[in-house]
Amino acid sequence: MQNKNRPAARSAVVIGGGIVGMSSAIALLERGMACTLIDPATERRGASWGNAGHIAIEQVEPLASMRTVRSLPRRLFSRGGAVALPARDIAAWLPFSLRLLAAARPKRFDAGKAALAALLAAALPAWRRLVANAGAADLLVEDGHFIVWETPQSAAAGRAAWAATDIGAARFRDVTPAEMAQIAALTKLRPAGAIRFLGSGQVADLGELATALDRRFTALGGVHRVQAATALEREGAGVAVRLADGTLLRADAVLVATGARAGELLAPLGLHVPLIAERGYHIRSAETTWPAEMPPLVFEDRSMIVTRFRGHVRAASIVEFSRVSRPADPRKWARLRDHVAALGLPFALPGEEWIGARPTLPDYLPAIGASTRAANLFYAFGHQHLGLTLGPVTGEAIAALIAGETPGLDLAPFDLRRFG
Repeated sequence: MQNKNRPAARSAVVIGGGIVGMSSAIALLERGMACTLIDPATERRGASWGNAGHIAIEQVEPLASMRTVRSLPRRLFSRGGAVALPARDIAAWLPFSLRLLAAARPKRFDAGKAALAALLAAALPAWRRLVANAGAADLLVEDGHFIVWETPQSAAAGRAAWAATDIGAARFRDVTPAEMAQIAALTKLRPAGAIRFLGSGQVADLGELATALDRRFTALGGVHRVQAATALEREGAGVAVRLADGTLLRADAVLVATGARAGELLAPLGLHVPLIAERGYHIRSAETTWPAEMPPLVFEDRSMIVTRFRGHVRAASIVEFSRVSRPADPRKWARLRDHVAALGLPFALPGEEWIGARPTLPDYLPAIGASTRAANLFYAFGHQHLGLTLGPVTGEAIAALIAGETPGLDLAPFDLRRFG
């Protein structure tokens, strides 16, 4: 359906080559629009390509909740948990925390959950379309995931908590004896309990996904400029994109999809974006004895997810509220190695290290929409832990908006003006 209030664009510049930016660029090209993608990374090191590969349609309830607030003390890194609040970055995470507290109030939480549920309900259908059109349908595996507990107490509490949680279109059940035996064979600590989620999925290999999407983008006529966008410069009622080499790119539409760095580009235009770099860590091993058919395993007592990809196994954890530019903290990788060793997993240590920043807003909802600060400016970022999950559906929605259509989803809850 054509949106009468917004003319259709014929050309677009997309800033950011993560899953959101790439999905958006492909969706624009599929509508017949000329599209240039700006991304300096020649190696896939961003959060889109270093995550656990989990398509988490069950995570309907925003993490900005009173449940999260109440659980924080026992989840702190200093107490053995996965949440790190570095003292050096208190100027970043304290204001963010106060906004999170406001967003966790019941009325805002309920509204956020409804908005997130609508996005997540459309996530897997969008994924199916993306990989099918890219000729890579085999990269989407819809086989659910396991959640595992190590003590009877945590198993009882964990299962009860999930039973009381809104998980949208997903569902779960207790594992079968055969499934429990399969899990137990991977660890020297026999689990005290486990459940299997159904309806969630994973990407079989993130590197292969990146290659398939690059190939699709190029086949559709997309142009990739491998350098950084340094500024958005005003030109009349719109903006143009200044590149690191001094080039100024003009287009009918400019989409900011730069993840945790989006605030840096938007701030000079007067847009206040309370975005924080919520950094995650992983280690990866080329260990090949891990069963290829094993879905992702969440060791909930340790806040760690282990995923078998084609060719390697990845153990991921840590929620570090920091800044993108901060050096990595080696203690976080050491904690992951401790978990892997304690569980006795078939994982060759020390493993290759990775760190990446999840772009997170205080209400744990993404920012998707059209800016009122410039006629041709659009944005799609802030997907926190759900960037991979929501990349394709976000791309379809923002491409429809840029093309002058009415998106199939209500984007009003994701407008940046909610932050004033």
